[in-house]
Amino acid sequence: MIDQVGSNPNAFGPSQRPPHDSPSFSLPPDHPQSTTEPIAGHEITFSSSPFVGSPDRLMTSIPPSGARTPNSNYIKSRNLTPKFLTPLASFSKHALHLTKMDPTDAWLPITESRNGNAYYAGFHTLCAGIGIQALVLPVAFTILGWAWGVITLTLAFIWQLYTLYLLVNLHESPELGVRYSRYMQLAKAAFGVRLGRILAKLSIVYLSVGTCIACIIIGSSTLKIFFLVVCAGGDCNPEKLTVVEWYLVFTCGVVILSQLPNLNSIAGVSLIGAATALGYCSTIWVVSVAKGRLPNVSYNPVRVGSGVTRFFDVLNALGIISFAFRGHNLVLEIQATMPTSKAHPSTVPMWKGIKVSYALVAICLFPLAIGGYWAYGHLIPPSGMLTALFVYHSQDVAKSVLGLTSLLVIINALTSFQIYGMPTFDEMESVYVKRYKKPCSWWHRMIMRALFGFTCFFLAVTIPFLANLAGLVGGMALPVTLAYPCFMWLRIKKPKVYSPIWWLNWTLGVLGMILSGLLISAGVYVVIHDGIKFNFFKPV
Repeated sequence: MIDQVGSNPNAFGPSQRPPHDSPSFSLPPDHPQSTTEPIAGHEITFSSSPFVGSPDRLMTSIPPSGARTPNSNYIKSRNLTPKFLTPLASFSKHALHLTKMDPTDAWLPITESRNGNAYYAGFHTLCAGIGIQALVLPVAFTILGWAWGVITLTLAFIWQLYTLYLLVNLHESPELGVRYSRYMQLAKAAFGVRLGRILAKLSIVYLSVGTCIACIIIGSSTLKIFFLVVCAGGDCNPEKLTVVEWYLVFTCGVVILSQLPNLNSIAGVSLIGAATALGYCSTIWVVSVAKGRLPNVSYNPVRVGSGVTRFFDVLNALGIISFAFRGHNLVLEIQATMPTSKAHPSTVPMWKGIKVSYALVAICLFPLAIGGYWAYGHLIPPSGMLTALFVYHSQDVAKSVLGLTSLLVIINALTSFQIYGMPTFDEMESVYVKRYKKPCSWWHRMIMRALFGFTCFFLAVTIPFLANLAGLVGGMALPVTLAYPCFMWLRIKKPKVYSPIWWLNWTLGVLGMILSGLLISAGVYVVIHDGIKFNFFKPV
């Protein structure tokens, strides 16, 4: 419940007392302030907490003359999503077009800049939504076959696009005057603080930190391959550097680039990342199709081992297709960089950017999966199309094409690290802001981001077998994309029971959780049945 400001005569300063005719704050006739002269305006804050653990609360400034109130006073809410009194709720809904953010929220990287637009949204979403994991899609087709492979890929694409739509429309709550600028905030608002943290924290940490570690592993190994291609027949020798030293070289580039202050400032970086992702995905499938099918290619689904093994193979194939779509944990953060008003809500430009970016994602993923499977069939390596390109075509494809493809992968890994690392940067700086009540200085920011980058480097060197656990941990992260948005919509929007939208969200949410459980089971089975070589501190 909200503390009633009108009951505290000291809640407002001399120039901040509420007017007599306010629909939200009316004083009784016998109140000592009831005879006070009307003032120019008032300012209300729904919550003073700008930190990652709670939603962005909007401050409503409504002076009749258009003048700004000089200071702000805070009405603190005890609950994460308080139940406003009816007059205040109605009042805040009509006044949303005049809202502005708590100034202290401008100290954090996610919400430091609010001048984003549909172009920025498209750049960020495309950079976050497509990556090296898309190159493994043809591997899933070797298990599912042509028909089920195409059907599953299409259904998964539509499903994740629908959950994106839900997240975009859940970002703002006009009834509560709230912008959920971080996925964790929305999870806590929908499921409660404790349950929301339990459900979403591990998944979000994995998607953010785990992707950053994967970027270092992939970028570093590809960097070495790039120099092997460039130096072939030359005087330079890439073998002079060990694998760990290649990791360190790539990490230094990552740390330097991570010094850009906020999410809006890396819009150009995301544009480069999106362009490079489109570039290497298109280059790989075009070259593979142009070279034709390999001899003795078979398109019969692979059926090896016992019935249990084949069942878990199918689950792993479904997991590969599901994991090809990522970036849902960043959608709310990307939308938070945009200004919003009643006349021009951030939902409109955000959805425009997403539609364009995911049209490009479809243009890449479907030809990559279908063309790659057509070219290599059951002969495609388990690591995907990039490996197939070098294994089967290193001798009959120009070195310039191989080198360019490797370079595009390296650049994409550098840029993907930045957008996936931004939520962690935001979390670290929020701890500093909360403790010291002031914005993070440039040198504190530099030290924290460098520390994060080299921590990811250390983890990449320590546990290079992390990719072997992707099925297990990825199953735990899957609900962030396919299930949680459906349940969030049900909890926050409360559609009519048994209506079509109610049934749709319940069905997709439950199916997503079941699929997540099955993928976790498949990951455990693979670890137990096949085993994992725990090569600590031995990257390859």
